[in-house]
Amino acid sequence: MDSIAPDAQPSIPSSVRQACRRPAFQCRMLFEFNYNRIRWFTFNMKQIAPRYVRIIRLARLIVHVIWGVLQAIVYPYCSRNRQQRMMQNWAAGILKILHINLQCSGEIPEQQIKRALLVANHVSWLDICVMMAATPTQFVAKSEIKNWPVIGFLSKRIGTLFIERSKRSDTLRINREISNALGSGERVCIFPEAGTSDGTKINHFHASLLQSAITAEANLYPVAIRYLDYKGNISRDAAYIDVSLVVSLQKILKQPCIDAVVTFSDAIHTAGKNRRELARLAEHAVANTLSLPLPLYHTESEKPSYLPGG
Repeated sequence: MDSIAPDAQPSIPSSVRQACRRPAFQCRMLFEFNYNRIRWFTFNMKQIAPRYVRIIRLARLIVHVIWGVLQAIVYPYCSRNRQQRMMQNWAAGILKILHINLQCSGEIPEQQIKRALLVANHVSWLDICVMMAATPTQFVAKSEIKNWPVIGFLSKRIGTLFIERSKRSDTLRINREISNALGSGERVCIFPEAGTSDGTKINHFHASLLQSAITAEANLYPVAIRYLDYKGNISRDAAYIDVSLVVSLQKILKQPCIDAVVTFSDAIHTAGKNRRELARLAEHAVANTLSLPLPLYHTESEKPSYLPGG
């Protein structure tokens, strides 16, 4: 048998060479190449919004915020019904620009229901827009927000109640203001965790501001908020934890879409209950809705005996 030189290349049959030269073969190869590129590009578009889309969203957001500032100038002089429409429409516009789909379930308290205190878990600065779009309400916020550019101005114009969290003595004042707002027929929303979570857990619900509901004889409405990405998983990019507002906005703009799932639980009557019992009941309702474990209680005495174990 003849030996083959090591550097010898195997010959390509002439029939194969002729097939590769055929237009049909070349078109098929070009189609498969481009099809794979399109699939790769589409897959990446689903994961991260293209740069031009982010720029368009940001430009629209800036225009919408400016429009909000103009509305805020006349906001205090409008009727209450007009104010509620302005608040709801502006918040819904923010969500639409950011491609955040609002999904509400449960019984949303009707505007005719007076003295309603909404108690929600806190995940992001988006919670404010989500709640305003779902049902117009006043908010309680930390006093530092008053000094934020634009946001501070908007917050003050819509009647946000500010609390100095570093001063325990300020709790009495803010409880009185919440009670007055509830007594006048307004609804107020608070985030009793006094901080944000990443959506995979809830933090301890503080009871200090719930005294206002007892004083005003209002009902508590637990509200569970959750953000999901395009795959249906919890969106960590929507959470506002240990980042600046600018960085948080950049992360949200990169998302192709986010679902904001808001669930309203049945009202909790305040009659015959103290503020710690109300906090634990609201905490349990939110945790149960989100299928999340309850946070550890600081003391056993904080847990009402009629709550299930866990």
